[in-house]
Amino acid sequence: MPFGLPAELIALAFFLAGVVLVIASVETFIEAVAESALSIGVSGFFLTVVLAGTDLENAILGLAAVVDGLPDLALGTVFGEALFVLGAAVGLAGVLTPFETAVPRSYLLLALGAPSLLFVLAFDGTLSRLDGALLTGSFLPLLGIVYALERNRSTRYLSAEEVEEALEEGSEEDDGDAGDDSLRERYEGWYQLGIALVATLGMTVGSELAVTGARDLLSVLGVTGLVFGATVMSFVASLEELFLTVEPARQGRPHLGVGNVVGSVLFFVTANVGVLALVRPINTGGTVLTVHWPFFLVTLLAVAALFFRGRVDRAGGVVLLGLYAAYWGANYLL
Repeated sequence: MPFGLPAELIALAFFLAGVVLVIASVETFIEAVAESALSIGVSGFFLTVVLAGTDLENAILGLAAVVDGLPDLALGTVFGEALFVLGAAVGLAGVLTPFETAVPRSYLLLALGAPSLLFVLAFDGTLSRLDGALLTGSFLPLLGIVYALERNRSTRYLSAEEVEEALEEGSEEDDGDAGDDSLRERYEGWYQLGIALVATLGMTVGSELAVTGARDLLSVLGVTGLVFGATVMSFVASLEELFLTVEPARQGRPHLGVGNVVGSVLFFVTANVGVLALVRPINTGGTVLTVHWPFFLVTLLAVAALFFRGRVDRAGGVVLLGLYAAYWGANYLL
């Protein structure tokens, strides 16, 4: 007991410190992405898909579980975090701060179609190393599609606020001096991008602190394997996903939250699970087919329907939160 404090109190301190660091990092990330996107000519949506959607901490936790001979635990974190992002994060955003957003149909189709390869490869009950290579290799082409869509002005996903800011900045550049100001503005975008990268590191460190503390606090549940990964482990490892979705909606920048959702779905069903299968083949039969897949697909369809409608309201948020709660219940009852 360091400093004479009970182990439980130390664990709680780690957990709370991690949550605080995650919140602060997310707020910094949102501001930096919004400011850097226009400055360097890359949309905030694409940067969010890459920086926030690529959930490295989940991948690291999953790899550690696979190496330790617990592939079921690793697979559980993939489905659990995907359900957390879709059900808990988007659902809570709708309940706390209902938002409107015109998500391009191309992104909805991309998110709905991304799990197809994983479903086909996993249907025989096993993800082999070859399957893992195919899934991992499919991630970069999907990012390439997002980048191409964002390069095209007719399909770029920009909020009205970003367009207005771009016009204002362009007007200021025309009226101002072209000397030091233009040089400063030229590097300002890359500076803000650097801040976003540092904030991403802060999110990762914060979530790891939270997981370290929560591991001891929640171990009393005595849950192991697929259920533990899909519920407890994925919940404590997904804290930043909550803020990455709720905070942008609260700040009037819901497209950043949508970017996190789309990026997370693309990453979880391709590179994340693919890398795990590359290390060790994974069993995808049993409750994976009867519990995890059905809840994932239904929740993904529900989120896509809300985005297609253009509004995530409190009623929709309650439905998503209910699906996530039912997913927890199904894990422990079935």
